[in-house]
Amino acid sequence: MGYQKRWTYQEAPDPDLVQQLSNAINVNSVLSSILVQRGVTDFEVAKAFFRPDLNMLHDPFLMKNMDLAVQRVLHAMENQEKILVYGDYDVDGTTSVAMVFSFLKTVYPKVDYYIPDRYKEGYGISRDGIDLAVREDFSLVIALDCGIKAVGLITEAKEQGVDFIVCDHHLPGEALPPAVAVLDPKQPHCHYPYKDLSGCGVGFKLIQALVQARPEWEAEPFSLLDFVVVSIASDIVPITGENRILAYHGLQKLAKDPHPGLKALMRSAGLKKKIDISGIVFGIAPRINAAGRIDHARTAVELMLAEKEEETYALAENVDKKNSVRKDFDTGITEEALAMIEEDEKLKTAKSTVLYKQDWHKGVIGIVASRCIEKYHRPTIILTTSNDRVTGSARSVPGYDIYGAIAACEELLENFGGHRYAAGLTLSPDNIKDFQSKFEEVVATTIPEHLLVPQINVDATVEFDRITPNFFKILKQMAPFGPGNMPLVFVAKGVRARGELKYIHNKHV
Repeated sequence: MGYQKRWTYQEAPDPDLVQQLSNAINVNSVLSSILVQRGVTDFEVAKAFFRPDLNMLHDPFLMKNMDLAVQRVLHAMENQEKILVYGDYDVDGTTSVAMVFSFLKTVYPKVDYYIPDRYKEGYGISRDGIDLAVREDFSLVIALDCGIKAVGLITEAKEQGVDFIVCDHHLPGEALPPAVAVLDPKQPHCHYPYKDLSGCGVGFKLIQALVQARPEWEAEPFSLLDFVVVSIASDIVPITGENRILAYHGLQKLAKDPHPGLKALMRSAGLKKKIDISGIVFGIAPRINAAGRIDHARTAVELMLAEKEEETYALAENVDKKNSVRKDFDTGITEEALAMIEEDEKLKTAKSTVLYKQDWHKGVIGIVASRCIEKYHRPTIILTTSNDRVTGSARSVPGYDIYGAIAACEELLENFGGHRYAAGLTLSPDNIKDFQSKFEEVVATTIPEHLLVPQINVDATVEFDRITPNFFKILKQMAPFGPGNMPLVFVAKGVRARGELKYIHNKHV
């Protein structure tokens, strides 16, 4: 089961549309067919796709409550209030904090930042963070990449004289927090034209709005796009529409003139001048994430805020060491997890994987769940003990709603949250066995058999003689690739290998 693949071919688009596009932009039918499949149907759309222009970004004031957010920040500055920039400990949260804090610092001195501790405080707005704001007289908190569901805590903060501006991109719950302004394109009645910004992207729109309101600052928001592209790539948001423009120009900024801390992370990851989305995903993101997984994410923010290149060397080395520790944890726990499946016939033939070991490191269990899916293509939950509770990370396979499957086991859980493909959960140690059984029962009765076989999406069948230098040049211009514009996969038929196949590192042909 683990080694089969389903090859899924894209449906052929309307041939007349393909021909019209071929004529309009002078490309062959293979390329125009792929472009039509991806929503590029005429000359104007193609021009926007191949030449993403910063002038095409939407007016930030189209976002619901942006005027209120800008008024509150400017009011705080005029009245010499202390502002706290608060963000989550993952890449999207830490890049958001580094970007907004570094920007505000250039125009206003009374600003600081806060990142919650993954292990002591958990995800999002924490009571410790609010206590610090009250204790140190911060009257305004700008929450980035979190806060949309923190109704209770933001209510408490308000009662203690602390206002919040929430910049989030997650789906809201039934009630919104009582913040001065909630900026989230996914909230009801927000008519912002693009809904899929990262948390850092929402923070960037706030900066754009502040600069529009205060042109005398002569600030340049686009100098911050290297932070934005790192968040877009790492948070796996669609690289379409406004994200495509931000990512395209962010990659140029990373290549030509990155902030010193990001430059140091690129150096640590061995990334040269020409950097792409996968370079961020596999090189920069794990290093930023490792800081919060192994110790405290504040160290990653300190690195991203470093202004002089010499400052970055020791900080980058520290983050790199944490990434090495993370890799060791990840490898060791993955080997243990796979061995547990291999040694148990019932587990080997199950439709889901739920594994528990008391001493597995909480910071890497999400990565381990993904690694298990690479070997056994099925919904997976890895559990460990943290603060006397059992906590878990869940990952799914394409097409299956793991959040819904976990919700069906709700009576056995203390807490859970997430989305279709990734979730977190907490339960009592007494309920582990029952949860394993119930989750397997739910998955076995709801997952279509074909989703248990990995899928390769094929964009087109192509003959080798169509792959000319010009064909290749146009393919490269279709970047940046990512969700919503995935790297292209071609199939050539009737091909025979000449000579022997060679294996590299026993992994690659």
